[in-house]
Amino acid sequence: MTISAFILGSCSTKQSAMRDLENYSIELRDNAQYYTVRDWQNAVDDFKSIRQRLAKHERDYTPEEKRHIGELEGQCAKYMAQGAKQRLVNGVRNITSELSGIIEGIKGAFSF
Repeated sequence: MTISAFILGSCSTKQSAMRDLENYSIELRDNAQYYTVRDWQNAVDDFKSIRQRLAKHERDYTPEEKRHIGELEGQCAKYMAQGAKQRLVNGVRNITSELSGIIEGIKGAFSF
């Protein structure tokens, strides 16, 4: 369900990194509620990968682009939290330790 293949296929330009973040936000919005634990692990890795690519071009972004990136990152975090919450509500309570690790991974992804 995640877009790992898409990310790996994109060249690393500042615009492609922003586009990947936009697409990833849409992916999370549309599908996060259906993610399995494995999907979440991949989602965290994908998010980290996108953020690393964005960081490579940090000096090249305009203030407006940086604001847009921040908005998209906030949306991703929101969708990740909502998706994780939905999985809990749907009866996946026996994977608490795995979800805790995923949440820690999400938190770690925000150190820019």
